[in-house]
Amino acid sequence: MKSETKLIKSKLGLLQLAEKLGNVSQACKIMGYSRDSFYRLQELYDTGGELALHEISRRKPIPKNRVDTHIEDAVVQMAFDFPAYGQQRACNELRKRGIFLSAAGVRCVWQRHDLETFPKRLKALEAKVAQDGIVLTEAQMIAMERKKEQREAHGEIETEHPGYLGSQDTYYVGNIKGVGRIYQQTFIDTYSRVAFAKLYTSKHAITSADILNDRVIPFFEEHQIPLLRVLTDRGTEYNGKRENHEYELYLSLESIEHSRTQVRHPQSNGICERLHRTMQEEFYAIAFRKKLYDKLELLQKDLDEWLNFYNNERPHSGRYCFGKTPMQTFLESLSLAKEKLLHEKHETALIS
Repeated sequence: MKSETKLIKSKLGLLQLAEKLGNVSQACKIMGYSRDSFYRLQELYDTGGELALHEISRRKPIPKNRVDTHIEDAVVQMAFDFPAYGQQRACNELRKRGIFLSAAGVRCVWQRHDLETFPKRLKALEAKVAQDGIVLTEAQMIAMERKKEQREAHGEIETEHPGYLGSQDTYYVGNIKGVGRIYQQTFIDTYSRVAFAKLYTSKHAITSADILNDRVIPFFEEHQIPLLRVLTDRGTEYNGKRENHEYELYLSLESIEHSRTQVRHPQSNGICERLHRTMQEEFYAIAFRKKLYDKLELLQKDLDEWLNFYNNERPHSGRYCFGKTPMQTFLESLSLAKEKLLHEKHETALIS
């Protein structure tokens, strides 16, 4: 609901409350209005109904005070040509062209066109590229790369099809009497959000590779598409010298590219982090209240049942799921991965 609509409702509520109570002073005290405001609103309502209660204090724009059309066009074009420039830098660059407009004036023009911030200018540039098919300049390309880095730093990952990028992380489940510390290796396909999880009593490179070898790779092989890349944090269970690090060696043998999160930006693996939160709220918090586990295998069995529900029955609100289940999204988008695979094979054949 818009703030203006809320304001009108509160004004109407004041008038209706006063009529119901038959006491203007008490109604004003309850709603937080003065008696003077009440009579002014009542007069407006009697004259013009609900439309008269709209906020009219905001000044109307005066077009004759605006800059000339050719100056406004130049300022808007500057936002597209150099989206990374701020208002002061744009002001200085415009002066070189003989256009004298203050930094505040540049911002006012950008505000009228919804271009006053860097993300808004990039969004407008993307729309212009999509509509007009323009060729990006070097400055525009640098700005677009900056946006991509920012999106990745805040957990917005670029992914094109199932198997394009998998996200893997370690989750500490807890310490169970008779079992000890329990760690969970989690893998999720960032496109379809199909997830896998396996429990261990230690956190090492061999356990990180085991879930891929035992569950993930066989799943992708069954559907005849490869896993191209895996994103992990910079923990020791995922990073080391390839010659003597089991995880790095396994990725190398399977021809899987290894990407790592940015330093001090753990949220770049946010898809996995969000899955861990869901698992904690919807599985672990409930399972540990209902049952006492004395064996890792029993907890793994219940976890597998929940994952089956998560992948096949639970609707997902992920970027490409649109309310479908992860498995349904995976199966319906398999053609994207297979088309890309055929295209790459065709290009390789042409080169050779």
